[in-house]
Amino acid sequence: MKDFKGKIAFITGGASGAGLGQAKLFAKAGMRVAIADVRRDALHKAVGEIVDFAGCKVTDVLPLCFDLTDRKAYEAAADSAEAIFGGPPHLLIQTAGVNSFGPIEASTFDDFDWVMGVCLDHVVNGLIIFVPRMIKAYGGKDGVPKEEFHVATTSSMGAFMGGAGTGPYSAAKSAVNNLMYSYAMALPVYGGGATVLCPANINSNIGNAEKFRPEHLRNTGYHVSEGTMAHLSSIHAGGIDPVELAEYLKEGIENGRIIVMPFGPPEEWMKMLRGNNETIEDYILTAAERNKKMEERMAAMQRNGPPPGAWSVPEGAEPFGGARKDLDYIDPSRNPKW
Repeated sequence: MKDFKGKIAFITGGASGAGLGQAKLFAKAGMRVAIADVRRDALHKAVGEIVDFAGCKVTDVLPLCFDLTDRKAYEAAADSAEAIFGGPPHLLIQTAGVNSFGPIEASTFDDFDWVMGVCLDHVVNGLIIFVPRMIKAYGGKDGVPKEEFHVATTSSMGAFMGGAGTGPYSAAKSAVNNLMYSYAMALPVYGGGATVLCPANINSNIGNAEKFRPEHLRNTGYHVSEGTMAHLSSIHAGGIDPVELAEYLKEGIENGRIIVMPFGPPEEWMKMLRGNNETIEDYILTAAERNKKMEERMAAMQRNGPPPGAWSVPEGAEPFGGARKDLDYIDPSRNPKW
């Protein structure tokens, strides 16, 4: 996606931090922007900041206050944005996120439900709600869209490694990465694309996220206080500027990048990523007997073909992995054939 002027964007977490930076940058690029957040006062303030930064009209920015984990509320917000702007977003960016730190073994159900609900479930909600609408409105055939469209999600460097003190967050972000890889494989046939943004530290207010944890999910196993939030906030204050981060994302979208990783110094991050991958590499290299058996099996299949019945189709069977037959916006190439 390269042409943003006059198009529609829908950005979650758009009232502050990375989401606000994205809203500012894409509004300046000429987009009408819907920003979704659970904090009404922050949304009102964000509209003014976006208008001042982008030089756009107030009517080009639509604030939507709702809980992103509430699917009915999300769908109603999507309907409102579509009615006001005249169509679904050409660009969906899901950036809202929360975090809380504590020993993984101290985690409660509420810790997982809150962090994974915002960081993963809200992403699923937006994709399920918006992608069919985007395909119907803008999708084309053979990779040529009627209009350009794209989905993006703000993930984290935490997606690439576990953390004994960040279990729910790391698990959610790892799932988000794989989810976006899947959409990146599926959407090009319609002329769309997908990008996942994996930053390190961002200058945002995520350090205060515990203040907005819902009452019914406050049974945490972690030590949380004004002091812990102050410490986190001081760390995030040194992170990348949200508009600068948005520039990395915009460049990635323009160039069809599936993954964008703005961080540095690269040597330190490569060292961390390699350390994480060594667990897998060590298994592959040391499982000699298992590898030998697999090699023998593959060689036998090359000599003799697959075992009898390996690829036979049972009577009454149908190809699996296809879409429901009444979903007429699904490209036929996305359904399997025998």
